[in-house]
Amino acid sequence: MNAQPQLSPVAGYSQRSRDIAPFRVMELSARADELERAGFDVIHMEVGEPDFTTAAPIIAAGQAALAAGRTRYTGARGLPELRQALSRFYRQRYRLDIDPERILVTPGGSGALLLASALLVDPGRHWLMSDPGYPCNRQFLRVMEAGAQLVPTGADSAYQLTPQHIAAHWNADSVGALLASPANPTGSVLSREQLAALSQAVRARGGHLVVDEIYHGLTYGMDAPSVLEVDDEAFVLNSFSKYFGMTGWRLGWLVAPRDAVPALERLAQNLYISAPTIAQYAALACFEPATLEILEHRREQFRRRRDYLLPALRGLGLDIAVEPQGAFYLYADVSRFTADAQAFCRHFLETEHVAFTPGIDFGAHRAGTHVRIAYTQDLPRLHEAVARIGRGLERWQG
Repeated sequence: MNAQPQLSPVAGYSQRSRDIAPFRVMELSARADELERAGFDVIHMEVGEPDFTTAAPIIAAGQAALAAGRTRYTGARGLPELRQALSRFYRQRYRLDIDPERILVTPGGSGALLLASALLVDPGRHWLMSDPGYPCNRQFLRVMEAGAQLVPTGADSAYQLTPQHIAAHWNADSVGALLASPANPTGSVLSREQLAALSQAVRARGGHLVVDEIYHGLTYGMDAPSVLEVDDEAFVLNSFSKYFGMTGWRLGWLVAPRDAVPALERLAQNLYISAPTIAQYAALACFEPATLEILEHRREQFRRRRDYLLPALRGLGLDIAVEPQGAFYLYADVSRFTADAQAFCRHFLETEHVAFTPGIDFGAHRAGTHVRIAYTQDLPRLHEAVARIGRGLERWQG
């Protein structure tokens, strides 16, 4: 009797799981936590999570829902009351009439991306997306046995795709393009005219346009237009994590064309059943005037942080070519100092106890000479961070 071959634990796992790259910022954040447990004062500028806790009215709404026993599943598309509240929000903020039936509430913005990628991309096909860009976008496509066609972008286009990029990189396997506005890691924002031109370029090729609007609300001196203002057939990903400050509640939403909703609902039923019930009831408080007043005050705090940190880091020699109009990140070229951004980040974490993220997390294009720095700490901490970075640069240069 022939013995059956024994697979090693690694060989027995899927190729898919082996292809998924680590989210390096989380590894770096874990090391920062180790240093804190050892007694060091670490300034966290690595993770895209605001330092503010969830606003009190939202917490109170969640507590009230728990007390009332609101702990059962909701429908796969989410609470009707929350989808209606989101529809009103689009009317008030964007003057758009979005039918609540087109809105699906999801487990975080990641749940919205999961649905969109499962719906739109077959194995072997791909979306175009900018390099640099949010890393999980391309990893979701890999899970679907599809892929990301990463398009190198630079400061000349504010690290955003253009119609020229679409024309140059579209091929027989392309099924759409994923944009982000405001973008992670750069904070750049697409204008209404740019969104319209990109929509036309994708539509002319029979593709789908997907737009990450997760950082809407966190813009400075302007409001970001929604792609739905120029393309009612676009797919929009959004989240309660950033502007609404509900990171750990894991709640987002997807706006889709009407004819896509039945298939998306089937996917939701099978992939996750429903979004977290308590989080959905809590999110109903997001749109109350008292909550929005708190959130707008926090937006102003982020603006003040950006306005301090941007010139301060430029003064230290970091090349930040694009002033971020949204989100809470600075994307800095450090080629003056290094071609190894990972070693550069490790240096500052281990010697100065300041954590920020190497460019390799966001793609391949010039990744070794870029870092992302989040201004998710208050101004006194940012002042201290700048002092430490200045000292660390002196040590780095020897």
